[in-house]
Amino acid sequence: MRSSAPTLTRERSEPLIAVRGVDKVFGGPTGPIEALTDVTISVERGAFVSLIGPSGCGKSTLLRLIGGLLDPSRGSIAIDGSPPRVAQVGKQLGFVFQDSGLLPWLNVVENIELSLRVNRGANRPRPRGTDDLLELVGLQQFRHAYPHQLSGGMQQRVGIARALVHYPSILLMDEPFGALDEITREHMRFELLRIWNRTNKTIVFVTHSIAESIVLSDIVIALAGQPGQVRAIVQIDLPRPRDAAIERSPRFLDYAAELRSALATTSSRMLRQ
Repeated sequence: MRSSAPTLTRERSEPLIAVRGVDKVFGGPTGPIEALTDVTISVERGAFVSLIGPSGCGKSTLLRLIGGLLDPSRGSIAIDGSPPRVAQVGKQLGFVFQDSGLLPWLNVVENIELSLRVNRGANRPRPRGTDDLLELVGLQQFRHAYPHQLSGGMQQRVGIARALVHYPSILLMDEPFGALDEITREHMRFELLRIWNRTNKTIVFVTHSIAESIVLSDIVIALAGQPGQVRAIVQIDLPRPRDAAIERSPRFLDYAAELRSALATTSSRMLRQ
């Protein structure tokens, strides 16, 4: 069990994830669209980092850049010293999106093992079997169930197990609980923390929820503006393990106020422009 937050700073010389001076520009029918500008962040191994900000500020774009699904227009991104595509080939990246993307004609086990079957020739040995993954996400008794027989939270647990099937070192999660009701979403926060404690993965997590970002994270990175820029990097120095009571603590409320202030200041600037 983790007793304290791992350190994540911009000064460490060899972070697991290094984003340096990154811009991202997309082509559009009326001209180029700047999604991100001059983004520089570092993520240390084993850290839980959340990206938060208003819609359109480039959070998901940054996550996809880190994952090698997009290329930066300027700047550099390295995963353990190499380009993200190297980490992709080495099965070091696991992706979890808002839509679990489960295939309705496959049961839980078949959905988890799908990428193993598709990439059978490229797989490296992995220390966890499917039974271990089902135990990790608490779905042993639903191994033969189909997606329509599962709740939204259970479907996302299957998605997390599928992302872990190659035993990656990094999980990239793009609003995985965004489509869930609030009660289920709060429950899934602590399920994710339990899984993180068990697996020691590095997690980069996109969310719109300030409370969610503080409960989960060692570091919260606030993005805002169009194009998106880093407006604040807040280290969350709250004890672990965490539970729902943490949200009533004075330090939690201070962090929430700090993040709201950073994002509100940015919104005011945009309205005046």
